[in-house]
Amino acid sequence: MKYISTRGQSPAQSFSEILLGGLAPDGGLYLPDSYPQLSDADLTAMRTMNYRELAFAVLSRFATDIPAADLKAIIDKTYTAAVYCNVREGENPEDITPLHTLEPNLHLLCLSNGPTLAFKDMAMQLLGNLFEYVLAKAGQGINILGATSGDTGSSAEYAMRGKKGVNVFMLSPHGKMSRFQTAQMFSLQDPNIHNIAIKGVFDDCQDIVKAVSNDHAFKADYKIGAVNSINWGRISAQIIYYFKGYFAATTSNDQQVSFAVPSGNFGNVCAGHIARMMGLPIKHLIVATNENDVLDEFFKTGVYRPRGAANTYHTSSPSMDISKASNFERFIYDLAGQDGSQVRALWTKIEQGGAFDLAAQGLFKEVGKFGFQSGASSHAHRIEMIRKIWQQYGLMIDTHTADGLQVALELREADVPMLVLETALPAKFEETIQEALGQTPMRPQGMEQLERLPQRFEVMAADAEAVKRFIQTHI
Repeated sequence: MKYISTRGQSPAQSFSEILLGGLAPDGGLYLPDSYPQLSDADLTAMRTMNYRELAFAVLSRFATDIPAADLKAIIDKTYTAAVYCNVREGENPEDITPLHTLEPNLHLLCLSNGPTLAFKDMAMQLLGNLFEYVLAKAGQGINILGATSGDTGSSAEYAMRGKKGVNVFMLSPHGKMSRFQTAQMFSLQDPNIHNIAIKGVFDDCQDIVKAVSNDHAFKADYKIGAVNSINWGRISAQIIYYFKGYFAATTSNDQQVSFAVPSGNFGNVCAGHIARMMGLPIKHLIVATNENDVLDEFFKTGVYRPRGAANTYHTSSPSMDISKASNFERFIYDLAGQDGSQVRALWTKIEQGGAFDLAAQGLFKEVGKFGFQSGASSHAHRIEMIRKIWQQYGLMIDTHTADGLQVALELREADVPMLVLETALPAKFEETIQEALGQTPMRPQGMEQLERLPQRFEVMAADAEAVKRFIQTHI
């Protein structure tokens, strides 16, 4: 399988070649030249697989240049109960992503059992092992530049800490993550981990990453790679748990399910879109936003209008405080009939600070074919949903999962199983949990005094050139 750019002006490459690079040279995002198609027989065979077997069945269709035995070894090393051990009482760590049933046809797909208590671990732990494998084969190193609104940073750093030949430079919006998220990242003392707190919002961090990636000479000279969800390796790993969730919630391939996905950068729900394109029987993919509702506006009107830093709200679900959704370009590429020239024209408007209206262009009417629905949530909704789930089911949820449940309950259909993707454990957002429930969530062993650990980070202006200089002096 080869990978092509959403903007149509970069040469096709293999999985291993795009794994380390992030953005394509033309500024687009990589996608496979065609999506693998799964038959009913394929789905039947996959239905009885455990997580590792399922991961191999999915990833072997995308990473065709990695020998099967090597890929299987990487997967078996990654998806173990020892790594994904932060399960709730009654859950089996061997399930990796247990399905927690709240009531008939309403489930949580638990994705937060990894080392940083967030769903990003599901892909990032695999990505760290893939990086190590590909770098060893090539005999080279890499300098990862990433941006985080909260969870990507810690999951990337925990996956890459101590990895031979890997340095991590992670940008985050200064003072805009939860205390727990901040401490998870900034308390790491590993010499290959570098945290940079940017004076701005997540979009500023993301723009810097793209600016550095688009400086092709700098990227080549300093071997700059990416771990954000612009990296195809992340997306391909996230596809796996859509299959796992579907099989756990159904008994027959004739059944459809819907997924509600808390959404900021569109990476998580993009993986669901690709699973659906592969033939997984998904009826609806529900995009759940917080007050930063750019994606909800698009799926309701056809207008994609990033708000910019000045109009991005700081909320109690901070990992979704994003107004420019990087992975959205991948969906628009499919919506536009995989026309790279059309995507280039649309993103030229976005990169110039503008917007686009697909309803006016007549393209928005095609959205229905892809199963998307959307809704938005507020702080008041989150507080009420956290209380409701605690009172009715004795289950404590985090703020982002509350956003997902809020929109899921608005749009659910009685006869279609609804799976809400859990995004983090509530311990990561204990201030809001305290507000909602009057109690502090339990923390996994070893994280009780996280905020008291010494922290190591640099505060910098939102300046790509300054970040480049920092990288140059800290390699």
